Amino acid sequence: MQTTTTAPPPGQPMAEPGRHDAGDVQDRSPMTPSPDHAEDAAPISRIVAEVAAAFPGERISLGEMAEAFGDRAFGLLLLLLLLPGLLPGMASVFGTPLLILGVQMGLGLRVPKLPGLLARQTIKRSDLLLLASASSKGLKRIERYIKPRPGFFTGPFGERMIGWLTAYVAIMLILPGPGTNGPPAFGNIVMALGLIEHDSKVTAWGVALTILGCAFATVVLVLLAWLGIEALNWLF
Repeated sequence: MQTTTTAPPPGQPMAEPGRHDAGDVQDRSPMTPSPDHAEDAAPISRIVAEVAAAFPGERISLGEMAEAFGDRAFGLLLLLLLLPGLLPGMASVFGTPLLILGVQMGLGLRVPKLPGLLARQTIKRSDLLLLASASSKGLKRIERYIKPRPGFFTGPFGERMIGWLTAYVAIMLILPGPGTNGPPAFGNIVMALGLIEHDSKVTAWGVALTILGCAFATVVLVLLAWLGIEALNWLF
C-alpha cells in the first residue's frame, strides 16, 4: 500500500512518518471516512482499509486499536476477531479475547479495557486485508443495506444484549464441534457491522442470525456430548 504526504504550511515542521500526536487522533478518527470516498467500498473493506491506513506498521496491536477508536472500538475489535471464524481452523484461537470483550459489553462498559496480555496481541496488516477479501458472498450482500439507523440496538440495553450474545458465541467458538463455528460467527459479524455503523435494523438481523447459529451449534455440541456418554457407557 502506498501513502502520500502533504507538505506542511510554511514555517510548520513536517511530521515524522508513523507518528501521530494527540490532536491528530481526536480530530481525525480513522473510523470516519472522507466524504469523497465514504461510499467507495463496502463496510468491511472500508473499515479494514482505514485501520491499515491509520497504523502504517507491519503489525497492529489490539491495544492500539482500542485506544484509537474510542467508543467504536468494541464493534471494530469484535469484527476483527470474528472474521477468522469464517475460515477453517482459526475460530478457537480468537474465542478467549472475544469472550472478554463480550462480557465487558454485557456489563455496560462503553470502551474496552483489555488485559495487558491481550492488548499486546498484534495482527498483521496483510492478514487484515486478507480477511476482508475472504468475507463470504452472503456477508457482502448484507453490507449493501448498512447505514446509520438509530433504534433499540443502538441504545445501552441493546448493546448489553449484543455483549452477552457475543460471549455465548465465544463459548461456541472455543468448544470443539464440527460446523459449530461458522453460523454463530456469521451472525455475530452482522451484529458487529450494525454496531459500528449505528444501524439498529442490521443489528437486529445479526441478533436473529446469531441466535439461530448458536441454537444450531448448541444442539450439535449437546448431541456430541450425549453420543460420547453413550459410547463410554457401552464400553464400560
